[in-house]
Amino acid sequence: MSLRLMQIVIPVDESDAVSAVLKDRPIVGIWRDAREKVQTIVHVLIDAKQAEPIMDELEHRFSGDEGFHVILLPIEAAVPRLPEPDEEERVALTEEEQKKIRLRVSREELYHEVTEGLGHPVLFTAMTILSAIVAAAGLLRNDLAVIIGAMVIAPLLAPNVALALATALGDVNLLRRALVRNLVGISLAGGIAILAGVILAVSPHVPAIASRTQVGVGDLILALTAGCAGTLAFTTGLPAALIGVMVAVALMPPLVVCGMLLGAGKYQLAGGAALLTFANVVCVNLAGVATFLQQGVGPRTWWEKENARKGTFRAIILWVLLLAMLAVVLYLSKDNLAKALEHQGL
Repeated sequence: MSLRLMQIVIPVDESDAVSAVLKDRPIVGIWRDAREKVQTIVHVLIDAKQAEPIMDELEHRFSGDEGFHVILLPIEAAVPRLPEPDEEERVALTEEEQKKIRLRVSREELYHEVTEGLGHPVLFTAMTILSAIVAAAGLLRNDLAVIIGAMVIAPLLAPNVALALATALGDVNLLRRALVRNLVGISLAGGIAILAGVILAVSPHVPAIASRTQVGVGDLILALTAGCAGTLAFTTGLPAALIGVMVAVALMPPLVVCGMLLGAGKYQLAGGAALLTFANVVCVNLAGVATFLQQGVGPRTWWEKENARKGTFRAIILWVLLLAMLAVVLYLSKDNLAKALEHQGL
């Protein structure tokens, strides 16, 4: 059982109201800090799956109270060991509450994890540049270990997951930040790669480069699957799993291949790498939005849900149309790409 410690800061005269909110919940433990004269702190130990509905109810009930705060902390360990709750001890919940309780962390934890993944602009810029340099070195040397290192460093996955979460929540500010991070990351990495293509000798015969100049159905399936896995890693509170997802999605290597081939003047092959990069971005976002929706991630209030529903529907239509356009472009350009590959002896 994954546990969370919820610290509820509330006026002293509202502590009984907090108990009323929590009385029908399967609480693991509850303590009160009564040292404050004006406010009291209620410490509640809960199952992680209960965090979101409890926080929603607390915010609905006490958001107008001065000094009200809820702080949610992960629990690494507890002594003595806490027993798993028996099914008989679980309180019957309404259908709406059952929909909210999923095998995922709370909406607020998701938001914090995603925004933290966006990183500070300076750090994001530095990591993107370093990742592009490492990827270029690995691709030119056909060194798989170095390429994987670049994919692990690459911060491009977080902005795409943030974009999917912003779409599911209808959060315009997060959407704007994610778009800016995506554009900055792609521009920086692409610029570094173009410079490398101008300065260094780039051979399209290198297997690591040649394999990223064309897109197949398998690449689309891989990107969709990896997008789902990356989103699930966030929603289940297992960000360490993102390392494997970064390797699978491989957003950075095809982008760097595209830039290096552009810098080397091999434009048709660069177009194939650009299509692969675009396919990965589209598939990751489409799969991310779908996974967030399946996990029941959405705004708290009904008016926010209505706005988010419209925005999410438009976003899904947009990503599907882009994917369809990509498929058409791939079909129409496959002959030209095949000729370019044949001309290069690939």
